[in-house]
Amino acid sequence: MDIDFVNLTTENLANEHLCCIIRSKKTHQGIDAKRQWLSDRLNEGHVFRKLNARATVFIEYAPLETAWVPITGDNYYYVYCLWVLGDHKGKGYARSLMEYCLADAKEKGKSGICMLGAKKQKSWLSDQSFAKKFGFEVVDTTDNGYELLALSFDGTTPKFALNTKKQEIESKDLTIYYDMQCPYVYQNIEMIKQYCEMNDVPLSLIQVDTLQKAKELPCVFNNWGVFYKGNFETVNLLDITYLKRILKNENTISFF
Repeated sequence: MDIDFVNLTTENLANEHLCCIIRSKKTHQGIDAKRQWLSDRLNEGHVFRKLNARATVFIEYAPLETAWVPITGDNYYYVYCLWVLGDHKGKGYARSLMEYCLADAKEKGKSGICMLGAKKQKSWLSDQSFAKKFGFEVVDTTDNGYELLALSFDGTTPKFALNTKKQEIESKDLTIYYDMQCPYVYQNIEMIKQYCEMNDVPLSLIQVDTLQKAKELPCVFNNWGVFYKGNFETVNLLDITYLKRILKNENTISFF
């Protein structure tokens, strides 16, 4: 199957659309923030490969050593996102993107590929059942049901950093760790700020703006992590309904 894909580079980044959000050319602050985030990552070996069309069809991955996730391991790739949405489903695009990542990893002598999953599939995580068809297996878990999936080429496996096992922080406020990799983060932050201001909910927003901060996070993370009453809640972005549910369930440690 001859499919036209394109990889983002520092040369074409300004002109190529980011298929995470398909919009008109009107300025969108979340997209602008992601472009800036990507401009600093592409020289680190970060890959953003997408269908050469106006579509949400893409894969995004990076060397684990420079991936903004609290996962440790040597010589792995970490897959942040693999998405095929809408009318483009069922056309083999996801397989082509995953096969590209696998071929890239093998060509560069990587030890394997890993990604974040969960015992129950979450809305903002890539489809782990699809990944398992390629041979990905669970190699590490957290007490609240998150899983690290890996496809190893040489028998070695990555692990969640020990700090992710805490899943607790001292602050009892609604606390959100975030970076600007996902263009939906900006508008989600604005919505949560507005809701908390209107409802007198103490809110702490902590931007993860360095690799070190990402590696030292007290929870699993794919660009977003939510705590309430000191307990880790979710890596999912929030809508108002989900936010209300977290705020009402003060004694709940995690949601699925």
